[in-house]
Amino acid sequence: MTIHTNKDITLMKPERASVPGMRNEKKKLFRQSGSVTIEASFGIPLFLFAALCLIWLIEIQSIRISITNAAHNAAKSAAEDTAVIPVLNTVKLKSDIVSLIGEDRISRSILKDGSAGISCWKSYVSPVTGEMNITVNYKVMVPLPVMGSPSAELEESFKLSSWRGYEDSGMGGEDSGIVYMTDNGAVYHDDYNCSYLRLSIRYVPYEELDGIRNESGGRYHACDKCVIGRAMTGVYITDSGTKYHNSLNCSGLKRTIHAVERSETGGVGGCSRCSGHS
Repeated sequence: MTIHTNKDITLMKPERASVPGMRNEKKKLFRQSGSVTIEASFGIPLFLFAALCLIWLIEIQSIRISITNAAHNAAKSAAEDTAVIPVLNTVKLKSDIVSLIGEDRISRSILKDGSAGISCWKSYVSPVTGEMNITVNYKVMVPLPVMGSPSAELEESFKLSSWRGYEDSGMGGEDSGIVYMTDNGAVYHDDYNCSYLRLSIRYVPYEELDGIRNESGGRYHACDKCVIGRAMTGVYITDSGTKYHNSLNCSGLKRTIHAVERSETGGVGGCSRCSGHS
């Protein structure tokens, strides 16, 4: 029997070879995989955001075309109504636009607030040219990852010929000795079609009145002649006026025009718009 001491015992364990080249290769592969992971973490979100922006641009173009086409068709219908009453009903104009586009299409679109976000109150019939000036404002949601639901405001506008209700018979003009005055007017007018004589009357929702200003930047107040108590759901306003009216027949919306000789004006001054006087 042979007895081996601990000193003589050799443990049969495999030794691992340490190759410097292999360690370097592993480190290189690790760095490369880490770089790919970082690039992917930035690249994939950017790609998805670019795709979202492309879809948004396609949708915004689609909704703009829908609103423009619907506005043109609704304006043609409104032109027929102005042949009876020379006032553009912006409430009906908006309702026709929404109906032509379709509530379902609007609810699935990027329009902010849906059909309630469409506004036509800036539209009017020009008393001078007889044209319908149609303006449709709306907002679309912007696909940005920020708080507050950002949106962009857009506007579609165009002009459409409408029935004027009168023909220009050559009245007025600088070479004429005839001028035009109203019953309560403090000035005379050289042009029969002056906007002070031909009021641009608009029918707007009363709830939107706080956000509407006249051409001088002033607010509209209740007419003391036709607004008794509460205002109607829709009211009548003019660009140059300061009052809103419940009735289209209110005397504040009418002008009785008299043609007189310039020498019979009683020394009053000329209109700042059509007579060149300040």
